[in-house]
Amino acid sequence: MVGRQGPVVGRRSLIGAGLGVGVGAAVFGAGGAGVAYAAGGSARRRGLGFLAAAMDGYPDHGSVRLAQSYSDQAGLFSTAFTYDNALAVLAQLAGRTAGGLGRAVVLGDALLYAQEHDPVYDDGRLRQAYNVGPYTFFDGSLQPDGFVRADGTANVGTQFGFTGTAVGDMAWAGIALSALARRTGARRFLEGAVRIGTWIERVGRTDEPLGGYKFGVNGADEKLPFTSTEHNTDLVCLFGRLALLTGDRVWRERRARAEAFVKKMWEPAGSFFYTGTNDGVTVNKSPIPEDTQTWTHLALDSRSYSRSLDWAAAELAVVDHAGRRNSTVPTGQTYEGVTFSSASLVANEDAPIAEFQPKPDRSGVWFEGTAHLALALRDRGRAGDETRARRLVASIERAQDLLGAGQTVGGRALPERSGVVSASSPLDTGFGFGYYPYRHVGATAWYLLAATRTNPLRA
Repeated sequence: MVGRQGPVVGRRSLIGAGLGVGVGAAVFGAGGAGVAYAAGGSARRRGLGFLAAAMDGYPDHGSVRLAQSYSDQAGLFSTAFTYDNALAVLAQLAGRTAGGLGRAVVLGDALLYAQEHDPVYDDGRLRQAYNVGPYTFFDGSLQPDGFVRADGTANVGTQFGFTGTAVGDMAWAGIALSALARRTGARRFLEGAVRIGTWIERVGRTDEPLGGYKFGVNGADEKLPFTSTEHNTDLVCLFGRLALLTGDRVWRERRARAEAFVKKMWEPAGSFFYTGTNDGVTVNKSPIPEDTQTWTHLALDSRSYSRSLDWAAAELAVVDHAGRRNSTVPTGQTYEGVTFSSASLVANEDAPIAEFQPKPDRSGVWFEGTAHLALALRDRGRAGDETRARRLVASIERAQDLLGAGQTVGGRALPERSGVVSASSPLDTGFGFGYYPYRHVGATAWYLLAATRTNPLRA
C-alpha cells in the first residue's frame, strides 16, 4: 500500500455491487525517447518473468493458484481478476515453450477449480475476481486464505465486491480454456469452455431490439441491463471456437447473433464502433472506447470495418512526458500510444478520479490498449501498419524497463524491469475510475501477444 492511497477500482469491478458502467467495461491504470532499453526477446522474457512472479506470489498457500492481477502498490491486495488470468493463459501459450505450456495448464486448471468449487453456484459461472493470498483489509479484517479456502471452495473476492459475473470475463475465460483444449487435447478444458458458453446463452441472450448478449449479473445474481460491444465481440470468438471444437452447429447461430449486435454498433460516418446500449433499444454514443475499435478487427477480420483501427490510432493517440500538467513520467522520458476512450482526452484535470487518488493526465498512455492497437495493425498488415506497430511496441518495452520500479507481489520484490504498468500516468477512463502506473498482468499479457503477433480473438 502507498500511504492513504486507497484501492484502485479495476476493469469490470463495479458489477459486484450491481453498478453499471454504461457498457464500456472499464479498468485501471500506466512509457521514453532517448533512453536505452533492451528490446525484443529479452523484453519478452522479462514480461513472462513478471507473469510467473504474479502467479507464484503466495507459495505457502497451495499449488492450485491464479496470478495476482496488479502489484501490491495498487491497493487491491491479492486480487486475481478472471479476465487477467485468461490473458495470462493465452500469453503463456503464445511463447510456445514447455514451461509456458505448463504454467498455462496450471492457470487453466485453477479456472476450472473456481468453476467447480464456487461457494454458492454450480452452473458453470466464474466470478469477476478471486483472492489468492492472505492480507489485512483496510478496515482491519483478516483475509487468511489462499485461492482455495479452508473448506475447499474458491476464495471469491468479496472484500471489494468482485462477486458478479460479466459476460466478457466469462468469454475470455472460455477463449483461454478452448485454446488449452486445442493445444493439449485435454477434454476437461473443452468441457469447461462449453459450460461457460452455456451459461452465457442462458443468462445473457436477449430478444431486445438490438439483440446480442447482455452484460451479466451482479453479486446478488441480478441481471444487468447493459449490452456491450466489447462483450459481444468476445463472444464472436468464443462461440466460433466452440463451433469448431465441438462440431455443434448451435454455436454458429450464437456466434452470428453476437456478430450481428457488434455490426449494429458501427458508425459509418466516423468509421468506428460505439460502446453498446444501456437499454437494448438506444445506442450509447459516448464515450467511445479503444477496445471496441481494435478487438472488433481481431475478431471479425473484415475489410469493411478495419477502418476502426485508423480511428483509434488518430482520435485516441496520446504522448505523455514530464511536461504534461499531471504527468507522473520521470523527466527525460516520453511514451506514445493510445488512451482508454474519447472521454479520457477531456477528463477533469483539476480533481482526482477517486478519493485519495492523484489527478488524471489527459495524455496518460494506456499500455494495454496500446498493445491491442499494435497487434491489430500487425494483423491488418496494410502499408505503414507494421512501422506504426513497432513504435507502439517499443514504447511499451521502454515502459517495462523504466516505469514501476520497486513494486512487489505478495510482499516479494518483482524481478527488475519485468511487467508492464497499466498506464504511464494516472488516467481517467471516462467510466468512473482510472488506471495508474502499477505493473499489471493484463497489460503485460497483451504486450506479449502483440510482440509475438498472436491474435487471441480469431476463431
